[in-house]
Amino acid sequence: MTVQAQAASDVVQVQRRTLGVLSGAVALSGIGVTVGITVGGLLARDVAGTDTAAGLGQTAAVLGSAVLAVPLARISDRSGRRAGLATGYAVAVLGSALTVWAAVLSSLTLLLVGLFAFGAATACGLQARYAAADLAVPERRGSALALVVWATTVGSVLGPNLAGPGADLGRALGLPALSGGFVVALVVFAVVAFGLYLLLRPDPLLLARRQGGGSGAPAVRPRRATLTAVRAVWASPGGRLGLTSVVISHSVMVGVMVMTPVHMGHAGGSEGTTLRIIGLVISVHVAGMYLFSPLVGLLADRVGRAATVALGGVLLLAAAALAGTAAPGAAVQLGIGLLLLGLGWSCGLIAGSTLVTESVGPEVRPTAQGGTDLLMGLGAALAGVVGGPLLAVGGFGLVAAVSGALVLPLIAVWITSARPGLSGPGSS
Repeated sequence: MTVQAQAASDVVQVQRRTLGVLSGAVALSGIGVTVGITVGGLLARDVAGTDTAAGLGQTAAVLGSAVLAVPLARISDRSGRRAGLATGYAVAVLGSALTVWAAVLSSLTLLLVGLFAFGAATACGLQARYAAADLAVPERRGSALALVVWATTVGSVLGPNLAGPGADLGRALGLPALSGGFVVALVVFAVVAFGLYLLLRPDPLLLARRQGGGSGAPAVRPRRATLTAVRAVWASPGGRLGLTSVVISHSVMVGVMVMTPVHMGHAGGSEGTTLRIIGLVISVHVAGMYLFSPLVGLLADRVGRAATVALGGVLLLAAAALAGTAAPGAAVQLGIGLLLLGLGWSCGLIAGSTLVTESVGPEVRPTAQGGTDLLMGLGAALAGVVGGPLLAVGGFGLVAAVSGALVLPLIAVWITSARPGLSGPGSS
């Protein structure tokens, strides 16, 4: 075996190990993230006493995911994916602790700070998908990215159904019932942070840079590096479509999803029964987001990134129409609508993230990816913050209609950017 062949074989083995470690980490962390999503808005509503506060609670977590994506990407850029991901989950541990404390004190301000830091876990889960693509060959890049997204299914489907048991845990510990879910999240994130720090070796990003002829040493970026990197993504048709797809898909998904538990909470019934039904609907939604990710990745690799983005847009529009016309107690209709919402998000995120990754070189990818996630999170935060007032003014139907309208800019960019060159792997 030649030196080159041996090196290629070693990279393949490292990539397999990397995918295994990342998949295990996001599978476990998904429990903490989704149980927090399920009860976070309800906890904010209980603390403040208004539905508008429920939107603020979810928005704080989404905004935290967006804002923290940039410094975490910078840590990854300087010191590798292992350092960036472990640090992010450590911040999420702190956020979970602050959220529990805020519930005890009944402090909305402290709760929003805690949920903001809690959003670091979501940022890490999203950046893990990029880490999966660091060492992947172009024709397998979409599938590698999708595998880590798919792994989130395990924890993310289980997490919402722990809302009820989490409330029982909170009562058993003498805490407000809804804060129990964040105790679960705290423990989960601590285990994930420690596991990534120990096991994500060698670092996939640093190794990819060495394979590309770089030194693998910490990168030094100029000021405004994030803006420069995002501009580089936007400069190519593929990058432009990918960036728009990621931002719009996530914003539509968050806009509809975060208000669904609040909408369903108006159906009446006992708190325990309502939480179980909400947890089931959110689990179906999360299954749509993650369960079919390998197929979505295969579709992006075989049929094309642009076609997968288009399919995602159609699914998002259908989801907004179906969910937006459902009554608070119509769990089946809401479940189907949120399943389609998750599938549309999966298509837009996986194909769009692949296009973003392919639009720039490995030396600036973490910065470009962090900037993309920042814009994605800011868009979702805006969708979340207006959700409460929209729900109060026009009901859940108005929330869904406004969210669905966000697909229109994606259609415009798709028409101007999609071309035959985006139909296969490695295109930009």
